[in-house]
Amino acid sequence: MKTRNDSWWKRHTEESTPGHKAHTGLRIFGGIVVFFLFVFPYVIMLLTSLKSRGEILGIPATYIPRNWRFDNYVSMWSTPETPVGDNLVSTLIIAACSTLLVLVVATPAAYYTARFKFPGRGVFLACILLTQMLQPAVLVAGLFREFLSLGLHDTLFAMVLVNAAFNLTFATWMMHAFFASVPQEISEAAEIDGCNHFITLFRINLPLVWPGIVTAVIYTFVAAWNEFAASLVILSSPGKQPLSVALTKFVGQYATSWQYVFSVSVIAIIPVLILFALVEKRLIGGLTAGAVKG
Repeated sequence: MKTRNDSWWKRHTEESTPGHKAHTGLRIFGGIVVFFLFVFPYVIMLLTSLKSRGEILGIPATYIPRNWRFDNYVSMWSTPETPVGDNLVSTLIIAACSTLLVLVVATPAAYYTARFKFPGRGVFLACILLTQMLQPAVLVAGLFREFLSLGLHDTLFAMVLVNAAFNLTFATWMMHAFFASVPQEISEAAEIDGCNHFITLFRINLPLVWPGIVTAVIYTFVAAWNEFAASLVILSSPGKQPLSVALTKFVGQYATSWQYVFSVSVIAIIPVLILFALVEKRLIGGLTAGAVKG
């Protein structure tokens, strides 16, 4: 019978062999290469945002700015093309409210479809999956006419509804799978103890499906943050348009302010990075909390 010390010694000797060290070194090198491949475009974008327009268009092209133009990040807020500050606020409002609305609707819907069987349940889930194939660009003409008739054209509320509607199906389907993975016995035990459906959902099931909730939040927020087609048609006021539409204002017919294109792009990715930093621990904690011993 092998002891714990024997197992530790065998594993230690195997990890000390030249072949194992070479394999570990190769994996580390591969990870570094993949990391730089993903980070390199963002580094180039940051460096280009610190150049003047003449240097960006200069030949031969350079990676490192000759004259560092940090003032690009100051002057971009007062450009004649578009009010970038208002665009940033509009984007934050649309993305945050859309994400909140999706969570409020998708969470109970996913829980109910995962826990209860009702007539037409399979058809309902199939319809949820089919509606994911529709995109705002396909329906933008009809959406424009609808919001125009309702008096909601050129309002942030209209874009909140559009983004929430087109991300609701994915969030519901994803969280449905997470709720379905929670053992039914847990909910039944809570109901025996006197918990109603709302308490069972919010106090018992939600802590076990944090990975699904966090994933839905990330997907919905990023999708709403990057939405372009519907915003371009429905929002006509420059100050209400999101950053995805505002970026196009710097691209003219005869000249393009590339320094502002890259500067605004850098600013646009910062809130997404902050969101990932905030939910990273929640995602890891949810994975641990959701582990159920069989």
